[in-house]
Amino acid sequence: MISKRTIVQEIIKLLGQDLENLAGSSASMHADASDEQNKAEDQYDTRGLETAYIASSQARLATETEAAMAAYQALILQKFAPTDLIDLTALVELESRGASDLYFIGPHRGGLEIKHKETEVLVITPESPLGQQLIGKKTGDRVKLQTRGPAQEFKILSVR
Repeated sequence: MISKRTIVQEIIKLLGQDLENLAGSSASMHADASDEQNKAEDQYDTRGLETAYIASSQARLATETEAAMAAYQALILQKFAPTDLIDLTALVELESRGASDLYFIGPHRGGLEIKHKETEVLVITPESPLGQQLIGKKTGDRVKLQTRGPAQEFKILSVR
């Protein structure tokens, strides 16, 4: 079984890769935005302005990624007993429709998928719809998640 420490290490590794990609893309976009060839030819030519907006967005995303990385590096992993209520850093096994999945409740970057050996873990945050349903629950409880389709019911099999 995958450890929470391994999950956090994988998250930090993915965030580091994202930062490297963003740094390269942002530098390229910034260079394109200030390139002589991207100067407006007339009042309707917005290529340079659009490129500058994209570069600015990538810089903002890089700042958010750095903050997420710092949060995970400083994260104190809590141990959960079967009767403990789910909170941040819980590794939760849920069963729905005969299949079980693992979810790690992290402070940022919900939606990341961590794959280690044969185990897959989805990172969710307490603010996500499923995270909101899970916080304060314990092993054996059931939660319902209403999406666009029919509600999906989950049984909490374990909390670590």
